[in-house]
Amino acid sequence: MYIMDILEMENNILKSCTLCPRNCKVNRLDGKFGFCQAGEYIKIATSMLHFWEEPCISGSKGSGAIFFSYCNLKCIYCQNYDISTNNYGHNISLGEFSRICLNLEQKGANNINLVTPTPFVPQIIKGIKLARNHGLSIPIVYNTSSYENIDTIKSLKDTVNIYLADLKYYDDSIAQKYSNAIDYFKYATDAILEMYSQVDTPIIKNGIMQQGLIVRHLILPNHIDDSKKIIKYLYDTYKDNIYISIMNQYTPLKYVKNIVDLNRKVTEKEYDEVINYAYDLGIRKAFIQEGDTAKESFIPNFKD
Repeated sequence: MYIMDILEMENNILKSCTLCPRNCKVNRLDGKFGFCQAGEYIKIATSMLHFWEEPCISGSKGSGAIFFSYCNLKCIYCQNYDISTNNYGHNISLGEFSRICLNLEQKGANNINLVTPTPFVPQIIKGIKLARNHGLSIPIVYNTSSYENIDTIKSLKDTVNIYLADLKYYDDSIAQKYSNAIDYFKYATDAILEMYSQVDTPIIKNGIMQQGLIVRHLILPNHIDDSKKIIKYLYDTYKDNIYISIMNQYTPLKYVKNIVDLNRKVTEKEYDEVINYAYDLGIRKAFIQEGDTAKESFIPNFKD
């Protein structure tokens, strides 16, 4: 894909934005804002070496995480609420984005980890191309809620090496209740299937993933039946050709203190029941979390 092709794609999509299933069709080049509130320019909250991703992503050197402002899903319990919903961050140019990528590689990052990048896909494609023209050589990780239109994922085929994709909900009523996305499962599973078609079987060298798909599922308190349905779907569909990351790090922040089903951590019993279910299904390529990961200390301070 050439620069002029990318520029044309960017201008067309931002003039009537359909990057995600919200299909707001607002003209972001003319200062209009859709559901996610993102505008014309890339906006980030911070960039850092991040050591709390899956072991094959962070390793001992860290993942080069770039946290983008805004989000097209805006879950009410989001641990990154300050940037996803309160929109904390600052605008940067494509040149600045490129330099951030190169600087993270110079610091020893295993990869460039694009965290909630959906609103900025056209700009990111251009920025990564620019960085690669200046020597960027580490894998690109697309870290997403998976609430994506397939054409958006298709456009990333020559840019992304690793997809780190959520599969949050099986039941649409839960998706509607917590993320205002009644059609989440259909769009997310279609998007993940396209991701898999691009990267296929995982490639790991010296313990660090170079290519592949990891599907994450965050267990919510009081919702383990939904978690089991998701895990069964993933194993029935992909067997051991992907990694599944089963997460217990749900942290109840102040925004959910009055929501009975969400205002506590996942219990050890709930987590163990889901893990045992996955094991009994036959899942072996999985990441699980041990210890007390549901702490606010694991949430980056975006304002420092």
